Order: sequence, then structure tokens, then C-alpha cells
Amino acid sequence: RAAGGAGGMPSVLLSGLLAAGYFLVWTLLGAAVYAAGAAAALAAARLPQLARAVPLAVGLIVLAAGALQLTSWKARRLACCRREPSRVAFGGRRARLRDALMAWREGVWLGVHCSGCCLGLTAALLVSGATGWPTMLVATIGVSLERLSPAGDRIARIIGFVVIGAGIVLSLRAIRRS
Repeated sequence: RAAGGAGGMPSVLLSGLLAAGYFLVWTLLGAAVYAAGAAAALAAARLPQLARAVPLAVGLIVLAAGALQLTSWKARRLACCRREPSRVAFGGRRARLRDALMAWREGVWLGVHCSGCCLGLTAALLVSGATGWPTMLVATIGVSLERLSPAGDRIARIIGFVVIGAGIVLSLRAIRRS
């Protein structure tokens, strides 16, 4: 809907540019996270003291991710993700380049805000190693409900309390094992 409009570029092309900007942000974030994870794994393999601290660090990161779900910062990011994208097509032959740039910029803007909205849950999933398809399916359903449900803010808080509980369990297990 945001890329529609009479004249100008076809809405399918504008939608594609918007999606490309959105996915570029997630691709860059994924590459950065992968590099950081590889560096952390290498450091843990070389430093036994660090390797012993990893389970507790995982629990604390998951706990922090749950707490982040309860903040006003998360609520603002969620509001950005839930808003209707700006109408990007203005039409007219001279406006085609402007329409394309605006669609791209809107996609990047959405990608930045949506990745920020998912920051805590993404971190919790990655550090806990819970990236199998069943866990990712549950996370996807939760994130979708946050964004699409009229009670999205309440769902975000419920998810936050569940993740806090998981962080407490992981932290207590790490403390008992050490």
C-alpha cells in the first residue's frame, strides 16, 4: 500500500526497493553478529577462564533481553514497527528517481527500527543457542503478535516476563555448575 500511486514507477518496483532496503539492514546486522559470535567463540576456545564464564554471561544476557522487553525504549521501537509506512510514490515522470530513493530510504528506516525492536529477543536466541526451527517458530509468532495484535504492547511485556524467567533459570544453572 505504501508504494502504490498513480503514474511514476510501478508499485511492484517500489515495493521491491523498499524490501531491498529493509533486508540490507538485516543482512548487515547478521554479518556483524556472525563476526562477533565467531570472535567470541574463538576467544572462549583460547581462554579457559572466559569459557567458564560463558554460561553465566548467557543467562545474564537473556535476563537483560527480557528486561528490555519491558522498557519504554522497546515500546517506542514497537510503535515504529507497527506504524503504516509512508506513502512513497508521488507519480509523474520526473518523480521516478525521487520515488525510488524514497522507497529505498523507507525500507532502510523500517529495517533499522524493526531490527532495534527485535534486538533483545534476537540476542537472547543467539547467545542461548536456541536457533533451531521450533524455537525460531515460537519467536516468530511472538514477534508477529507484538506487531500485528491490537494488544501488542501487552504481548511484548508477557514475552519479556517469559524471557526474564528463562534468564533466571539459565543463570541459576550456571551458578550451580560453577
